[in-house]
Amino acid sequence: MTTRVWDYLPEYAAEKDDILDAVQKVFGSGQLVLGESVKGFEAEFAAYHGLPYATGVDNGTNALKLALEALGIGPGDEVVTVSNTAAPTVVAILGAGATPVFVDVREEDFLVDTAQVEAAITSRTKALLPVHLYGQSVDMEPLKRIAERHGLKILEDCAQSHGARHHGRLTGTMGDAAAFSFYPTKVLGAYGDGGAVVTADEETDRAMKQLRYYGMDKVYYVVRTPGHNSRLDEVQAEILRRKLTRLDAYVAGRNAVARRYEEQLADVTGPGGLLLPATNPGNTHVYYVYVVRHPERDAIIEALRAYDIHLNISYPWPVHTMSGYEHLDWAKVSLPVTEKLAGEIFSLPMYPSLDEGLQDKVIGALREVLARV
Repeated sequence: MTTRVWDYLPEYAAEKDDILDAVQKVFGSGQLVLGESVKGFEAEFAAYHGLPYATGVDNGTNALKLALEALGIGPGDEVVTVSNTAAPTVVAILGAGATPVFVDVREEDFLVDTAQVEAAITSRTKALLPVHLYGQSVDMEPLKRIAERHGLKILEDCAQSHGARHHGRLTGTMGDAAAFSFYPTKVLGAYGDGGAVVTADEETDRAMKQLRYYGMDKVYYVVRTPGHNSRLDEVQAEILRRKLTRLDAYVAGRNAVARRYEEQLADVTGPGGLLLPATNPGNTHVYYVYVVRHPERDAIIEALRAYDIHLNISYPWPVHTMSGYEHLDWAKVSLPVTEKLAGEIFSLPMYPSLDEGLQDKVIGALREVLARV
């Protein structure tokens, strides 16, 4: 049986009746766009985070882009972030007309090295965009102090951190706004695309709701530019409402899978060999992906194909090395840790409905391959 890093079919089998009921509810409602399901999900997602406002949008990339625009970030502005992220983080910054400025990450957790952030700030810097990568939070306290000193906005990229906590606080509640993706692979995933922005600020929320709907404040009347057609679909919103009630259970399931890896791979890990992900003090990890490291990464992935195990790399190419951005002259950017990690990291299968037998297959095969490399 082919084993991959993610599979939604076991979860769908368990939740099929509820998912199909959600679809039927929307189709029978008489309103297919920006109806009660979107309004309900927005209220419930905001409440989950202890915040007053949430705006559903069509995907996580636009959640970031529109949030930047709602925060007043645009052409001529710089946004400090990382290159060790999915490309949509940077696509959104550029889409808002701003310029990404990269700082390196830390080897121990793959997250932004907060000690390097202040040196990257210029007179054009308007925002910090921390990426809560792989399922755990960035150390937000130093970033908040930097933002306060320099008068900067903080937009949290929570695409991979639904339900993760930092000293008891949920990611998404520690900046001026936070953007989420509900792409199917996410900890809280839809059955298609979707995204949302949460905030405690009424004006930011008002701007978000205008920006996602052509810049309109009321039907056919534009009050804000640029406007977008970026609405969360009613069907996806209703599915997300149902799944939101199970989010904590999904997180618990992912942690159970992570513990099994830690227990059964403990004796084959160490310096110069396989390194398992570490959870920082004060953090609650949700393991969106289970990222490990090994200097012989490519050989390991290739050898595992013989066992019909197909793994993933998140991410093999740092954004600043991609040919599509050559015109931005990022070749001069020095991010040695980011580039080193890109050659060593890979992901083991991780989803809450992962069968123990399949996980044992991966663990057994990985142990055999490690003994040979």
